[in-house]
Amino acid sequence: MTDPIADMLTRIRNASAVYKDEVVLPMSKIKYNIAKILENGGWVNKVEVINRKNEKNKSSKYNELKIILKYKEGHKPVIISLKRISKPGLRIYAKKDELPKVLNNLGIAIISTPQGMMTNKEARKKGVGGEVICEIY
Repeated sequence: MTDPIADMLTRIRNASAVYKDEVVLPMSKIKYNIAKILENGGWVNKVEVINRKNEKNKSSKYNELKIILKYKEGHKPVIISLKRISKPGLRIYAKKDELPKVLNNLGIAIISTPQGMMTNKEARKKGVGGEVICEIY
């Protein structure tokens, strides 16, 4: 797999399109940080790490990330659009004064900065730029 972040976003997008309650995917620090930002922003209900290393009979030796999706009344997904911006073949960076505004600040962009992963709003407050990972609204 060349782009695990795009895979994660696609799994979340597909699961919410068919009204699944949760998504389980392979664990990594970057995916966990993105999922925690989504949880703190109210885009998903809960993020859990499933420890598979200690289980003897399981075929997987690696931890998994479980994301419980969130829906509005009427069973409509909270996440309308989830789009990967910076890709392995074309990295997109933004300076501190050029950080994107997503849907007139109703959505968020996740930025990878030297101070860690954060939303575009947090990066603007701290005055840092970085790689624009994805946009959510």
